Order: sequence, then C-alpha cells, then structure tokens
Amino acid sequence: MSISIEETRHLARLAKLTFSEEELARLARELDAIVGYVEQLKELNVENVPATAHVLDLCNVFREDRVAQDNSVEEILQNAPAHKLGYFSVPKVIG
Repeated sequence: MSISIEETRHLARLAKLTFSEEELARLARELDAIVGYVEQLKELNVENVPATAHVLDLCNVFREDRVAQDNSVEEILQNAPAHKLGYFSVPKVIG
C-alpha cells in the first residue's frame, strides 16, 4: 500500500495541521514506510507465541504508602499569579 500526498493532506486536515508541500511529501514517504513495516509484521507467524503484556519478565515494585502532611490551600495559592474564592484563576479559554 502506498500513501499518497493527497491522503497525507487529508490526514493533516483531519488533525488540523498545516504543512508545506515539501513537508507533505516527506510525511507521505514516512507514513508509507510505517505502513510497510506494519505489513511486514502482519506476515510474521506468531501462532505458537504466547500472548504477553510485556516482553520482559518484570513486575512492578511499589513503595509503601506513607501519610504526609499536605500543604494548606493558602500555601498553594501563594504560588498562583491569581486566585479567587480558594481556586486558581486562569484566563477564559472557551467561548
């Protein structure tokens, strides 16, 4: 399967990204290489390979939970450039 520049342009439009023609050509080649690699992986015989979640035999090592003194709201808000009614005050982003 070959990824065309038009398909790459369509993907960029869906992702709301803007690229120059040179960048689109490069991305098309890179996407084509990635798809080619996935196609190679699909050809592998993994019938006798057990399913694993991780290829290395590792386990998580957790630290013991410890109760710690939390900072007060006042101490935390001292680090904020602006606050109101006990909350961080930030610029409006939507609408």
